[in-house]
Amino acid sequence: MYTALVELFHLLNRGVDKRQIFLDNQDRARFVHDLYEFNDSRSATNTIRRLPPDSPEEVLFDLVGRTSVREPIVDIHGWCIMGNHYHLLVSEKIDDGITKFLMKLNVGYAKYFNERYKRVGTLFQGRTKRIHVSSDAHFLHILHYIHLNPLDFLKGAENWRALEVGNTKSAMAYLDTYRWSSYLDYCGKKNFPSIITRDFFGDVFSNYKKTITSYLKDIELSDVKPFLLE
Repeated sequence: MYTALVELFHLLNRGVDKRQIFLDNQDRARFVHDLYEFNDSRSATNTIRRLPPDSPEEVLFDLVGRTSVREPIVDIHGWCIMGNHYHLLVSEKIDDGITKFLMKLNVGYAKYFNERYKRVGTLFQGRTKRIHVSSDAHFLHILHYIHLNPLDFLKGAENWRALEVGNTKSAMAYLDTYRWSSYLDYCGKKNFPSIITRDFFGDVFSNYKKTITSYLKDIELSDVKPFLLE
């Protein structure tokens, strides 16, 4: 039913040798900015080319959503930044939109990272992994799964995939403090709303926080494990 309405792809890439690629909030802010800036059929604006690698996160936040005219090549339905990898949930708006978007995103971020940390060589482990969301079961799991990933950082909740969360209330409170995903925007808290297309999942999950809390209490990853990229 759902997969007939939109063709979704779950994307993941991580650092070469599983190295950390987001070392501080400035790195995360830069990647958030790039998610917005590079999602355009046209070349990146002069603004991003002028941004020095040490641009403070406040400057980057201020630029997200400022471009008045854009031609997005993908719809980003969900995203999450972790320490050594990122997750995206996207659908294409133009032919080969995902490939074009990832080329700009990965090359652009790697160039920034290498310049900032004075390194050379490949940053990502290879081509971005992608998997087609081809069933309703997968569809109903995947956005929650992406948004729950930050629980890997919370002591006592690291084994959430095995239903070993500990305190669900504490886990959800932690997610409320983690701004490096689309979770807060789905919960109605303005974070980086310009990045995502929220209408589709917003209609499916009308009360997102209630839905994901129930999901965390009764998660059954065996239903979706064959589809996961990790």
